[in-house]
Amino acid sequence: MFTGIIQGMAEVVSIIEDEAFRTHIVRMDDYLLEGLALGASVAHNGVCLSATAIDGNDVSFDLMRETLRVSNLGTLQVGDRVNIERAARFGDEIGGHAMSGHVSCMATLVEVNKTPNNLRLWFELPDSQGRFLFDKGYIGVDGISLTIGEVVASKHGSIRFCVNLIPETLQRTTLSERRPNDRVNIEIDPQTQAIVETVERVMARKKG
Repeated sequence: MFTGIIQGMAEVVSIIEDEAFRTHIVRMDDYLLEGLALGASVAHNGVCLSATAIDGNDVSFDLMRETLRVSNLGTLQVGDRVNIERAARFGDEIGGHAMSGHVSCMATLVEVNKTPNNLRLWFELPDSQGRFLFDKGYIGVDGISLTIGEVVASKHGSIRFCVNLIPETLQRTTLSERRPNDRVNIEIDPQTQAIVETVERVMARKKG
């Protein structure tokens, strides 16, 4: 389990490509490596991956076909940075919201609104996922636990939502580097999804 509180960023220093498979090696700071063992779960831009090799500060992670399909990790290049969160341990403070590290879909950054000491980002995602979004609800964006500011329907049948970022979030995560048309990983709040899908099933049975 993860909390959506990013602990740091790591640079991709090497990528090994294979058919529908890749290994990327990231350079992690010492404080992110404490207690890290082979097989440990580490979230990269919100995607739960397992450490497959540790060589000093360089740690390898394998990305399978499904991971490459549903997330933005397949577009990473050497020199890019990813948001890092180690798996939560029993007794840790849950500062964000419970996250699984399983990406629901990707969203496209469509608008950036800058104001002093604040940044508002607007994202667009498929309507099929939009039914789980609510004003002031939780959402995971590239592994970051954020509160949805507003949800609106777009002209193309998809859904747009915005998040408001404080300087601390911008300093600690890759969102400060995002530009329009960039794609980010989205994890829908699992509790919200469970409630919505349960209500939909109940309503469908009543109509039937």
